[in-house]
Amino acid sequence: MSEAATGTRALDRAADLVATVVHADEPMSFAELQDASGLAKSTTSRLLAALERSGLVERVGSGSYVAGRLFWLYAARHDPWDELVRLARPVMERIGSDTGETVHLSVARGDRVVQVAQVDSTYLLGTRDWTEIEVPAHCSALGKVLLAWGALDLPEGELERLTPATLPDADAVRRDGRRARDRGWTVTEDELEIGLTGIAVPVFGLRGDVVASLGISGPTARLAERVDELGRHLLDQSTALSTLLRGPARTDPAHPAARTQEVVA
Repeated sequence: MSEAATGTRALDRAADLVATVVHADEPMSFAELQDASGLAKSTTSRLLAALERSGLVERVGSGSYVAGRLFWLYAARHDPWDELVRLARPVMERIGSDTGETVHLSVARGDRVVQVAQVDSTYLLGTRDWTEIEVPAHCSALGKVLLAWGALDLPEGELERLTPATLPDADAVRRDGRRARDRGWTVTEDELEIGLTGIAVPVFGLRGDVVASLGISGPTARLAERVDELGRHLLDQSTALSTLLRGPARTDPAHPAARTQEVVA
């Protein structure tokens, strides 16, 4: 085998070890990493030592391995949602191309729903730029996702009603959330603003938890008859994005199973 091929093979093995450590829910022992990689003990030891020197992995008090300081350094220097937006952008553009509607990506920040990215509608009659605009979670399809899948708690007290169609109370929001989890997507029709319909789906992260909501919005007259069709399309796209976020080591279908969980009260 050529020197170049040998180097590439070693690099692939080292990368696989890093990926295994990063995707693990708990610190991994040397024996677990050796077993997962299928490498010889000496090879595993040599690669881990090199990765530790470079800061890609590090050992905790028990001697097990976790992601190294370079990951934390990178995270500290960047907005935590930058990488999510970067990975989601091609999916959002594909949805925009397929539907022609405004596409949104939102996250929970504390007790608020904040849109972090948008792809504008190709129609003349579309929706406004909602980036960094806060709206009550129970009034938007994006916010309803975060409520229904437990990424956000309902506020205490009386809920704000922006239109006559806005869900009137916490019980109504919980019932709506259970229906959303059964079918896989949330819907708002005239609940945030008369004439505006939204459809949204959850995006799942590394540990199977909801990290964002992905959706579209547009005039009710244009979307009302296509809600189920668009909901299924969004679900397919969010599945692809969730798989990308979980990475190749975590290819289990997390979000269909998550839909069967109880709605958070």
